[in-house]
Amino acid sequence: MRTEVLVRVSPSVRAVQVPDDDPMHPQCTTIYLVGNGQALAIDSGEAVDRYRWMLRGYLAAVERCDIALAAVTHHHADHSGNLRWAREVFGATVLVPRNGRTLLRGRLPSRGVELLADGQVIELDGGVRVRVLETPGHTRDSLCFYLEDEGVLFTGDTMLGSTTTTVSDLAAYRATLRRLLELPNLEVICPGHGPLIFDPRERIQAYIAHRDERERQILEFLERAGRPVTSWEIMLALYPDIHPRLRRAADNNVRAHLEQLAREGRLEVTPGIPREPDPERRAREAEHAREQERVIRLARKYEAARRRALIRAQESPPTEVWKRPPRYRLVGRARE
Repeated sequence: MRTEVLVRVSPSVRAVQVPDDDPMHPQCTTIYLVGNGQALAIDSGEAVDRYRWMLRGYLAAVERCDIALAAVTHHHADHSGNLRWAREVFGATVLVPRNGRTLLRGRLPSRGVELLADGQVIELDGGVRVRVLETPGHTRDSLCFYLEDEGVLFTGDTMLGSTTTTVSDLAAYRATLRRLLELPNLEVICPGHGPLIFDPRERIQAYIAHRDERERQILEFLERAGRPVTSWEIMLALYPDIHPRLRRAADNNVRAHLEQLAREGRLEVTPGIPREPDPERRAREAEHAREQERVIRLARKYEAARRRALIRAQESPPTEVWKRPPRYRLVGRARE
C-alpha cells in the first residue's frame, strides 16, 4: 500500500492524498490533477481548510501548472465542496454531471459551469484526452473519468481503494461494474478514497463477486427467518463486526439488494408506515441549523481577521509592548 501524500500516478496524473479519519472515507480523500500547464482537477475535496491548504500548498511547492478545469465525480459534499472555491481562487471552469446540477445546488459558482455527458472527451494540453463515463449506482449522477492512453481510471466513490462502497441503485451499479471491466488498456484505478488500485480487473471482479455473495447471504437469511424482517435486522446479522458509524451505510446497501430482489418479483414486501412530519419540529430544526451556520460563518470571519491582524503586526513596531522602546547608542568606535 502506498502511503505518500503526493503520488505520481502516470506521466500526466498526480494524486494529492489528504489524510481522513472518517470511517466512510478510508485512509484518505484524494484530489487528482491531470495534465500539465492548464490542468484538470478531479474532485476538490470537502469545504474545509485542510483540502484547500493541501491543494494550494501542493501547487505552490511542486506544480508548474494552473487548475483550468475542476471536475466532480458526483454531488456528495466530500467531493464537490470546493467547486465554487476553485472558481474563485483559480478561475477554473467547473465541470459537473449533466444530471447533477440540481443536486449540487449551493455549491456551484454563478458562472463558469459546464455539464458533462457520457462519452464526452476533455481535451488538455499535450494531447491528453480524458473520456467521461456515466456510471450510476453509487449515486444517480456518478461519473468516472478515463485516461485511456495511460490506462488510468478515476472512479470517485464508484470504487474505493480498500473497501467496498455504498450503493443506491444495485441494478445500475452492477451494469456499471460490467462496463468498467470491459475498458481497454486499464492499468490503475484512482479511487476517491483509499490507496490506488494496481490490480484493476481483479478488483472489479471482486466487487462483482461481493455483490453476488451479499445477495446470496440475504436470501439465505430470509429463508432461515421464515418471517418478515427489516433491512436493519438483516444488516446486523450480515455485518456483526461493522463500525457503528457505518451501520446506516450498510443498511442502505442491504435495502438496495432488497429493492432489486423485490423488482424481480423474488420478495413479498410489507409496506412500511412513514412517520408523519411534525411541522413545528421541522421549523425548530431549520432555525437551529440556520443559527449554527451563522455562528460558524462568524467564527470563520473572526479567524480570518485574527490571521490578518497577526500578519499586519509583523509589519509594524511592537507598540503594544513598549510605551517608549529602548534606544541604543554606540560606546566608543565600531571595529573596522
